Amino acid sequence: MNLQQKKWLYLGMLSLVWGSSFILMKKALIGLTPIQVGALRMVIAAIFLMLIGFKSLKQIQKRHYKFIILTSFLSTFFPVFLFAYAVNGIDSSIASILNSLTPFNTLIFGALIFGYTFKKQQLIGIFIGLIGTVLLILNGANLNPDQNYWFAILVVLASFGYALNVNIVKKYLHDISALSIVTGNFLVLIIPAFVVLLSTDFFSTFQPTETRLTALGYITILAIFGTGIAKIFYNKMVHLASPVFASSVTYLIPIVAVFWGYLDGEELSIIQLFAGSIILLGVYLVNKKK
Repeated sequence: MNLQQKKWLYLGMLSLVWGSSFILMKKALIGLTPIQVGALRMVIAAIFLMLIGFKSLKQIQKRHYKFIILTSFLSTFFPVFLFAYAVNGIDSSIASILNSLTPFNTLIFGALIFGYTFKKQQLIGIFIGLIGTVLLILNGANLNPDQNYWFAILVVLASFGYALNVNIVKKYLHDISALSIVTGNFLVLIIPAFVVLLSTDFFSTFQPTETRLTALGYITILAIFGTGIAKIFYNKMVHLASPVFASSVTYLIPIVAVFWGYLDGEELSIIQLFAGSIILLGVYLVNKKK
């Protein structure tokens, strides 16, 4: 398999896995709080990665660790809590569409911080995407008055972290394996995540009810596949492709997430679908080479 085929294979796999992660979070929140969902996701993923990737840690040199620590919090620790709270406040399909802002933010941070250059059409794409985002949020607030669309801001903040992460991995962690990066990330996070979990009433009040056990099943699937395995493949793709191409997985994710949301009874208006299409058009322009 050549380089180009690998890039697109990883993109397709990640779209399916991460597109399904929003509905898994939604289901897990039926029996767990947002903080418990976020903390358990990291703890379970950390245990899994220590089992399969502990030996890979020897690749990490002293000069890498400041970037490992930084990417740990930017790409995992803060986003898992931000998304858990967001999906608790707005539909999972809407959260997935808003996550499509990640390529825009990747380009912006790449230009402002990491020395990448803008093209005129990319700037136009950013503005088109922002228009779509505003339409999506405003119409969603009208369509679902019982939902708090201020939670959409949490998804935008998470996309900032993802955008910074992909640029850091590409520029400063390109010389170590994807498994080493992800295992290093969770080596850093396992104690903070466990401390956060301890601060909740999870251990003191947990009852093995059907609802709680089902929620644990969903979060375990999410942690192993949607966090552990997916992040390994994502970093492999970052090594093979540009930061903007890698972050473009976020505009394929909504296709899968909206499908799951529809099956779960979530509503999307024509205007919201139109707004989502505007976002995708903006991301297409950002990624278009000519």
